[in-house]
Amino acid sequence: MREGEALRLLRLHRPERIARRAGFRLLGGIDEVGRGPLAGPVVAACVISSRPLLLPYLNDSKRVTPARRETLATHIRERAEAIGIGAATPAEIDELNILQATYLAMRRALEAAGTKPDYLLLDAVTLDGLECPQQAIIKGDALCAIIAAASIIAKVHRDALLQAMDVEDPRYGYAVHKGYPTPAHLAALATYGPSPHHRMSFAPVRRAQHA
Repeated sequence: MREGEALRLLRLHRPERIARRAGFRLLGGIDEVGRGPLAGPVVAACVISSRPLLLPYLNDSKRVTPARRETLATHIRERAEAIGIGAATPAEIDELNILQATYLAMRRALEAAGTKPDYLLLDAVTLDGLECPQQAIIKGDALCAIIAAASIIAKVHRDALLQAMDVEDPRYGYAVHKGYPTPAHLAALATYGPSPHHRMSFAPVRRAQHA
C-alpha cells in the first residue's frame, strides 16, 4: 500500500478510534444512496464491526469506480460482523417524502443487520428513539471508514436493483443513469411517461405525467 493511501486510511478511521478509546467495541455505520433519483428506491446499509476495516481505497462510494466498489463490497462483507440493507420504495417516498423515507430505509437497514451496535456513526443525520449512542458526521461517507463502507454496500445493492429494472423495462436506461435526472432519462420520461418505478412526487415526473 502506498504511503499516501495508508495515511488517508488512518485519517478515515479517526472517528472509530475516538469511539473505541471511549470504550465502545461494536461500532455501526449507516449511509444511504438514491435520494436524488427520479426512479427506484432509496437504499440504506448498516455495517457493524468490532475491528477497523483498513481496506485500501475504501472511500465515499461516489469516489470509487464500479469495479472497485464490487471488490470492496466483497471485502467489507468478509470483515464485518453484520451487514443490513434497507430500502424505501417509490410509493413510500411519495407518501412520506424523501427525507422520512430515507430514515425509514436506515431503520430497516439497522434492523436487518440483526446485531445491535454499541455506538452508531451516520452520515449527517441521527435516528430518533435508538438505545445506542450515535454520532452524525457531515460528509461522513468521505470522513469515516465504517460510514464509507455502508455507502459502498448500499451503492452496490442499489445499482444491482436498477440494472434489474433496466432488464424489466429497457426504455428508460436505468442501468446507465441509475434513475438520476440525466438528459436521456428526462427524454425517455417525456416520450413514455412515468413507469411504476418512478417517484410521482418529484417535479420532473409530475410534469411528465401531466404532459
